[in-house]
Amino acid sequence: MEARKIAFPSKGLVSLLRLPYWMMTGGLSLITAFAISTQAINIQTILLIFFSMAFITSAGFSINDYFDRESDAIIKPKRPIPSGLFTLKQVILISGILFSVGLLLAYLINWLSFLLLLVDSFLLIIYSAYIKRKSGFAANVLVGLLVGTAFIYGETTIFQTISIISLSLYPICFGTIGGNILRDVLSLEGDSKVGYPTLPKEIGIKNSVNISSFFFIITAIFAPLPYFLVPFSGLYLVLISFWSILLIYASVRLLTSSVVETVRKYERMITMSMILLILSLVFEAIF
Repeated sequence: MEARKIAFPSKGLVSLLRLPYWMMTGGLSLITAFAISTQAINIQTILLIFFSMAFITSAGFSINDYFDRESDAIIKPKRPIPSGLFTLKQVILISGILFSVGLLLAYLINWLSFLLLLVDSFLLIIYSAYIKRKSGFAANVLVGLLVGTAFIYGETTIFQTISIISLSLYPICFGTIGGNILRDVLSLEGDSKVGYPTLPKEIGIKNSVNISSFFFIITAIFAPLPYFLVPFSGLYLVLISFWSILLIYASVRLLTSSVVETVRKYERMITMSMILLILSLVFEAIF
């Protein structure tokens, strides 16, 4: 068993780092950079943007696994720590390396990018160590706001400033808050076992679903803003408006039913519909 831990098994490492989320953070930052840039971005900057944000993301997940080790042993026993794939010291070491490398890469871009990821890193640690255990709703909001910094980071890496360009995209992160609340509804039984003060546990499923719908509607309203303020192209407006319509439709359906199966159905639909957000930014970058 000890030899297996020292070997850093690849399967456990992939689980610890949550590699699919690299596209949600590093990928979103990079796509934003392409969408707002009027000039070609060199390959070095592309790699720095993507991996700096991706490493900070994985560092956050790793440190979260460290603080969640006791609850994971009950509801998620296959996670790297409770399954015995990694020791606590190894997880701390991996997280520390990822935070350090991510911040170093950001520093190589510019000072504002470094400062933004430094603040993100601090908030990720506070989230895992404290906020998540004190208020599920505050945790939902913080995670959503952190995801939104991917838009701002995309701008800071190119222009070394924060302006209306990225700020007009930032409200899209409210959809992440709504999605987090729905996922808490779906994991209510497990979260209750370990005592997490999630919103569904505190105010009930129906009220939680209503609040999540509010965040989706806010996202739908503000998502087209870049077209009017930056301005982005008409193609962006068409794609993002279609996404907004889907969000409003799902919100209405959620408001009229709090059945868990309905929540699961529309949570999945909203998650899959995010491809329209990605496509709208990709086409903006191309055209």
